[in-house]
Amino acid sequence: QVQLVESGGGLVQAGGSLRLSCAASGFTFSTYTMSWYRQAPGKERELVARITSRGGSTNYADSVKGRFTISRDNAKNTVYLQMNSLKPEDTAVYYCNAKKGAFYEYDYWGQGTQVTVSS
Repeated sequence: QVQLVESGGGLVQAGGSLRLSCAASGFTFSTYTMSWYRQAPGKERELVARITSRGGSTNYADSVKGRFTISRDNAKNTVYLQMNSLKPEDTAVYYCNAKKGAFYEYDYWGQGTQVTVSS
């Protein structure tokens, strides 16, 4: 049974930091590209950051470059998102995602964790 369980969300003041974690189980974590997405109220879900299966490559949304860092620990089946210099516009539900396959036919999602940044 595939599970992605996010944690670490919460309420933080602008300029503060949070570290999100996503614990994976039920699949071979080290072979999947892992990503963090977010969805703010009334907006579409958007990609925040992505890391390849062995961690050799990352990419970020322009809005978070230089502030957020994605990383993974394949020994612990966990992916992280370190978020610094948070802004009110970062407020959203953050989702963990696992993808694999030429057409991303293996595509799993977590339940999401709320991040709220107050001004």
